[in-house]
This record gives sequence, structure tokens and C-alpha cells, in this order.
Amino acid sequence: MSISSTLPDLRESYPPHAPHAVPEQKASLLGLIPGILLLFAVGYAGKFVEHAINTYTKARHIAFPNIEYVMWAIIFGIVIANTVGLAKIFRPGVATYEFWLKAGIILLGARFLLGDILKLSGISLLLVAIAFVLSLTFMTWLGRAFNLGPKLTTLLAVGSSVCGVSAIIATQGAIEADEQDTSTAIAAILALGAISLFAFPAIGHALHMSNHAYGIWAGLAVDNTAEATAAGALFSDEAGKYAVLAKTCRNALIGFVVLAYAIQWARKGLASAANQAQLQNKAAFLWNKFPKFVLGFILISVLATLGTLDPKLYPHTAQFAWLGFTKPQLAALGNLSRWAFLLTFAGVGLRTNLRDLFKQGARPFLVGALGEIAIAAITLALVVGADHFYHL
Repeated sequence: MSISSTLPDLRESYPPHAPHAVPEQKASLLGLIPGILLLFAVGYAGKFVEHAINTYTKARHIAFPNIEYVMWAIIFGIVIANTVGLAKIFRPGVATYEFWLKAGIILLGARFLLGDILKLSGISLLLVAIAFVLSLTFMTWLGRAFNLGPKLTTLLAVGSSVCGVSAIIATQGAIEADEQDTSTAIAAILALGAISLFAFPAIGHALHMSNHAYGIWAGLAVDNTAEATAAGALFSDEAGKYAVLAKTCRNALIGFVVLAYAIQWARKGLASAANQAQLQNKAAFLWNKFPKFVLGFILISVLATLGTLDPKLYPHTAQFAWLGFTKPQLAALGNLSRWAFLLTFAGVGLRTNLRDLFKQGARPFLVGALGEIAIAAITLALVVGADHFYHL
């Protein structure tokens, strides 16, 4: 997975009207450096401020809440993007934030043994399925109730039920939505995702949720992978891990959802000849839409598990132990994931253009806000109930 190979997808994740949209031509590796350095500077500034405040308040015995670097990096990014803006030289490199997100999630697999992943089985996976069906159905109904166009309604529904902007972009081609509908759906999802960064941790702490329960809730209810990861990390490191797990399960559904909508559009006679031809090979279509970083996360987790198995307890796996990572290697990979997320969260802030978010009209945002609030409330009730009865 190279940075340059991800740029076409990263370009699409920016609304075409955004002032910091990525240029049409594919950026060279050299052209990425200024933007990547800016991501690092903004992210590290957040880390520096977090450390400075904690050191100052502890030395003087001042009671002050710990605001993690995640929030500072996002705030600094938003301030830069909405005051001085991003110069053209920085835009290609800043657009790689999604590459760093995927790399961070893959490397995060080093901190998850297969036993940890299996903890998400049973009731947690059932919650993922319920949240997915609920989000897709409710947002579709709400869009129709407010007389939004069918394509905009579909984009909002898949964005809220699967994986935010990535799902919207993938579905855009399948239903041949125009750029205005796509930009509106993306702007709504981004705006609501930004609000969740402030609201979710506050609600989680107010309800005294466990790390596991809160992480599952953030992974179920926050749309974009970057915002879901950040919302989890803002609560605690452990909650961030569970948020990534739950969100990864949702992400894995993207190929199936896009395929289903493409088939539906084709059956209605609304698909172009090009889309009709692509649907001839459904397996290839599904593989093309499937998020490959999910497989990378699982692979790293398998290698981490092999390196930590006790040969006395698992003698049949001894011959595979050499494939696994040692504990120092696991620690190094886990640390690398944090650096990748440092760049990611800076990118979340730098891509948020507040002026453009208010140019999209009220109805899509009203539909998105009502839908997201209802989904967040219902999934919160489900998670709290499951935690109470089944102890997540």
C-alpha cells in the first residue's frame, strides 16, 4: 500500500467545491512532502500542548481535565483551514490523511490478539448488525419524509450506516449521483462527525460507561472511520481500540451495500451501460469495493497472536511461532500506529471547511442531524442495555 496509489480515492473524499480540494493530476511523491510535514506539525503541536498542560497542572496541583492530543490536533487543523486556509502546495500531502488512517488501523492490529477480536463476537456483533440495519432503514425513511431526492437520500443512508465519506464516494458511482448530491451528503456527514467528537466523550463520561461499552457505541454511531477512531481515543486508549473494531466491522459491509444498490438501480433501468457491464462480474465488483485495509488489520493481528502463543499450551502452533512478532516488535508497531493517527487527526481538522458546510442548505443537514441523533440515542440505549445484562 503506497501513498501515491491511494491518491485517487483521497481526491474523491474532498467535496469538489472545497477550497482545499486536491488537484486533478496525481501528485508526485515529492509534491506530498509539504502537506505531510504540515500534518506532522499540526499533530505534534497537539501532542506538545497536551503534555505541556498536563505537566503544568500536575506540578501546581490544579484540577484540570485531560484534553488529549487528538482534540488539540483537530482544533488546530480546523483553525488553520478556516482562517489562513491551505496553500496549494500543502493540499496533496494533506489529502493523504486517509492513507495514514488506514495504515494506523493496520498497524493497530499489533495491539489486538485474536482473542481480543473474538471478544467482539456474540452480542457485540449483533449490535453492529442491528445498528447497520437501523441506520440504513431510518435514514432512508427520513430522507423520503423530507422529500429529498432519491440519490441524496441513498447517499445519506449509506454514509450513516456504513463508513461515512468512503461509502458515499463508493455509492456515488453505483447510482450515478451528481456532484452536488455527493458534496451535500459529504458535508452533512463531516459536520455531524465533527460534532460527535465533542458530544460523545462528554456523554460517555456523564454516564460512567466502561471503555468497552463506550468504544462499541462510538464505533456503531459515528460515521467516518477517522472521527470514530478519534471519538474513541478521546475517551480512553482502550475505548479507542474497541471503537476501531466495531467500526471495522461496519466498514467491511461497504462492498455488499454498494453492490446491492447497484443491482437495485440496474433492475429499475436507471443504470448506465458501463455500470451494467461492471455488474456482470459481481465477485470482481465486490472485491473492488471491499476495504483492503481490513485484511491488513487481520493479518497483523494473526502475526501478533502467533508471536505471543505459549508453545507449552499450544504445541500444535509451535512450528508457526517464527512467523509471529516478538514483544519488542509489537510495541514498535503499536507506537507507529499512534504516529499514523497523529497525522490522521491533524488531517481531520485541516479538511473541515466550516464556510462550505453552511452553503449546502438546511434540509439535508436537518435530515442528517435528526437521523444521527436518533441513531446515536438508540444505539446508546442498546449498548448500555447490553452492557448491563451481558457485561460487554
